[in-house]
Amino acid sequence: MSSAPVVKEYFDAYQAQVVDLILHIQQQEYDIPITKEDQPDLFNIERFYQTGSGNFWVAIHDDKVVGTISLLDIGHHKVALRKMFVAKEYRGPELKTAYRLLQHAIAWAKEKSVKEIYLGTTAQFLAAHRFYEKNGFASIERSELPDRFPVVHVDTVFYKYVVD
Repeated sequence: MSSAPVVKEYFDAYQAQVVDLILHIQQQEYDIPITKEDQPDLFNIERFYQTGSGNFWVAIHDDKVVGTISLLDIGHHKVALRKMFVAKEYRGPELKTAYRLLQHAIAWAKEKSVKEIYLGTTAQFLAAHRFYEKNGFASIERSELPDRFPVVHVDTVFYKYVVD
């Protein structure tokens, strides 16, 4: 690959690619029992994520969606990081796709005066756990999540990032 993916704000034209990327990673790579019907937010991204302090971004390479990340405004200067997915061939330190997506979301959070970012993930995503920890997220118990944090039924591992 000659160039790194570019992070762009989501708009409707990306929807089919976003759904395909996320479902492929969840179902095919990690055998997670989750369907598109379990994720209605994917079919209403503008109204679900792109409000308040929230937003949704895609990583684009050669006009193809190769990564996603979102922040969901949960009130009180807090957001939930959701839908962080990167296509297998775009992972790792060479292209830094995940890092670019995360830094873009954190910069947005700072601009919006967000104080804390929370996330939930599955036990299977071990590389994701290392990535979040390496980037300043601290592991927390489910009981430490804000009341309005939307727990997904497959998530069992939780993290918090304090925005400075």
